[in-house]
Amino acid sequence: MPEQHEEGQRAAGGISTAPVAPTVSTEPAPTRDWVREQAERNARYAPILPERVRWRAVVIFVVVAMGLAWVACLPLWLSGEGLGHPLFQIFALLMMYTPTIAAAVVIFGVDRPASIPRRLGLGPLRPFGRTIGMSAATLFAFAVLPFAAVFLGAALGMIQLDLEHLSAAQAQLQQIEAQAGPGGTAGMTPQMLLLVSIAAVPINALVSSAAAFGEELGWRGWLVPNLLPLGRWPALLISGVIWALWHAPIILLGYNFGYSDARGLALMIGFCVPLGVLLGWLRLRTASVWPAVVGHGAVNAATGTTLLLLHVDAAQDVQQASLGTFLGMPGWILMAAVVLLIVALGQFRKQAEPGVSWKPGHEA
Repeated sequence: MPEQHEEGQRAAGGISTAPVAPTVSTEPAPTRDWVREQAERNARYAPILPERVRWRAVVIFVVVAMGLAWVACLPLWLSGEGLGHPLFQIFALLMMYTPTIAAAVVIFGVDRPASIPRRLGLGPLRPFGRTIGMSAATLFAFAVLPFAAVFLGAALGMIQLDLEHLSAAQAQLQQIEAQAGPGGTAGMTPQMLLLVSIAAVPINALVSSAAAFGEELGWRGWLVPNLLPLGRWPALLISGVIWALWHAPIILLGYNFGYSDARGLALMIGFCVPLGVLLGWLRLRTASVWPAVVGHGAVNAATGTTLLLLHVDAAQDVQQASLGTFLGMPGWILMAAVVLLIVALGQFRKQAEPGVSWKPGHEA
């Protein structure tokens, strides 16, 4: 009876007990063409990172960048006028673009990647919102840090502020009047000058970014990714030291710290290494060079503005005005604290999107 009951169920369209054949996918297996197409998509949309350090390219890059920096600043040395040369700003601007020239030399003459924009972090900017958001946050943070450093320097007894009379701002107004003549300041008070200068920091940061781009495309755009096979920390630290020493043509004239010897270079290393770690982290975290460009521009714009908060005697003393502000120990401490915070939050080793290894002579 049980067998007859089962047969009745099968005849009536009930549940079948016959074995079911396994389902076979009709989708084709990945082919070499599919793999190649995927690799091409990766080459378009993912940052291209080298598998190993191309030391020949790195050495050529460093030699060209440093050599051209000395060439750009040669008139400052030959004239004997140094930082007082009337065209100092022009020569300094030319110097800032020597890393970009060096990057172009190695990319087109030594080590051409499959995608130049991706290798340098120039683009594509997708996701666009992330790039803009990180750039805006960077502008704000890197503009605030120099001001925080001034107050930290005052708390440490390294610098004297004059928040009541703003004597440094008053001295700057007097200098403007001396150059522009009576009425050159249009009745502006030191307080007004300070407020206007602070309000102008974001705009000045973007303007300064045009010059900072010349450095960042070379240092963070090309050098940091090409040192990355050594490890993230070695790449950031080594590139920071090289960046500092590249400033030698003007540092040895007393720029920034007032020392025309190895002390100036040592202080510049102390400043550039932590700043380079932050800018390099931005480059790797976003797979874009643009946040680093904006951050560099913000530092340049804000650091000079903070001098308006100092006592006039401190502002006119180059060594005191640098060592007690963002360029000196207060700035180093704050930047180190930010780096430690990034590490503690687990953000240091994060990358926006996976890299694509690139072997010399082969497209990604």
